[in-house]
Amino acid sequence: MIEQELDRYWKTVVNTIRDGLMIVNERGIIVSVNKALERITGYDRGELIGNDCSVLACDICDTIRRNDGDKWCSLFMGDQVTGRQCVIVRKDGSTVHALKNACILNDDRGEMIGAVETITDITELVEKEQQLAAYERQLRSDDGFHGIIGAGPAMRKVFELIANAAHSDAPVIVLGESGTGKELAALAIHQIGARQKKPFVKVNCAAFTESLLESELFGHVRGAYTGAYRDRAGRFENADGGTIFMDEIGDLPLSTQVKLLRVLEEKIIERVGDARPVPVDVRILSATNRNLTELIARGDFRQDLFFRINVIPIQLPPLRARKEDIPLLADFFFQKIRLKNRKAIDGISNDAMACLMRYDWPGNVRELKSAFEYAFVTCQEAMIHPQHLPPALQTSDSAHSAPPAGKRPFNREEIKRIELIEALEAAQGNQTKAAEQLGVSRVTVWNRMRRFGIQYAKKMESDT
Repeated sequence: MIEQELDRYWKTVVNTIRDGLMIVNERGIIVSVNKALERITGYDRGELIGNDCSVLACDICDTIRRNDGDKWCSLFMGDQVTGRQCVIVRKDGSTVHALKNACILNDDRGEMIGAVETITDITELVEKEQQLAAYERQLRSDDGFHGIIGAGPAMRKVFELIANAAHSDAPVIVLGESGTGKELAALAIHQIGARQKKPFVKVNCAAFTESLLESELFGHVRGAYTGAYRDRAGRFENADGGTIFMDEIGDLPLSTQVKLLRVLEEKIIERVGDARPVPVDVRILSATNRNLTELIARGDFRQDLFFRINVIPIQLPPLRARKEDIPLLADFFFQKIRLKNRKAIDGISNDAMACLMRYDWPGNVRELKSAFEYAFVTCQEAMIHPQHLPPALQTSDSAHSAPPAGKRPFNREEIKRIELIEALEAAQGNQTKAAEQLGVSRVTVWNRMRRFGIQYAKKMESDT
């Protein structure tokens, strides 16, 4: 009676664990499985028991043929399996990434009677690793600069200015319309510069009332105002030694502008409710989409503060002024959202790309990203077409134009190849001139020529 109860409890335990468990006899025939293995493999218990373990098509199972013709797993030759990553095939043909452990089973006399295997489904973990690898490949792409995507001449000039500004400690102001990537530019300056290992602190000057903004920036002492129950450090103190990024600085109240000017000139702050100066070592980066010259003329922005923050101005072009980068940005957002959503969409159709190229993008890069997030919700097909894009884009004349017959879908690499050939032909094979025309380095041109198998040997003799 006790043995029967233990047997029953043992089965309950085995069927409770999340890992798949399988017992095979000395000939590799499955004699027992638990519920987790049924779930992982998609096979029912009845389909597995009595079947050869090779039904799972595990890619690390090493079978050998004995003299009598039987196939035996190498496990039965004494090779214990511990923490081996493998891939098995489910009943529906899909694959499962798994972690396998296995060992042989012996009876009381030491005779081998079979083996036991446990299978842990790690598919989700492997997919996340693949996503991270894909993100890293995107970051290493020669079409971007510290997360900012662009390869045209306009953005190459911006990248160069950012790199130069990063090696200075002077204030930088990033100008541009909403959605052009001003915060990314500021972050790139911080990441390249000497303060990269120190804090990067952000504050949106338009997100707080005047009284709260001063407390956010400079901190306060206990009792400074109602609700100030304790001393609190502000963003400037938190950024000490590093960088503070003041977004929407054009919305800064005049009273706060005076205090910011003192920070720039004297490198000190005063907490709200306290007259004691606190020294800070902070580099100030700012950004705005407003016309500060007009604000100065109206008396809404101090001219002396403008001169202090406008030491290194960086103007980010709107997306409509760099449409050559739309295919690169479109592919970047497509790949990123597809990895996140795991939706089976193969690419962007030619008519959808024509629609993207025709649109003026008043919301700039941010709007383009939102368009793909919308498309991944509405698209239930293999390709993104104009009808899957937001309504504002579908009103474009190109939204209803059909792609030429037999023309392949949009391909980022094909566009690069064509652009490179055209640039080399215009430069008569001179790689340096072709690089200048494309807005990339000569090394990038050479790498792309090698990748696409483009040869201009005869014309390049004078270039080397």
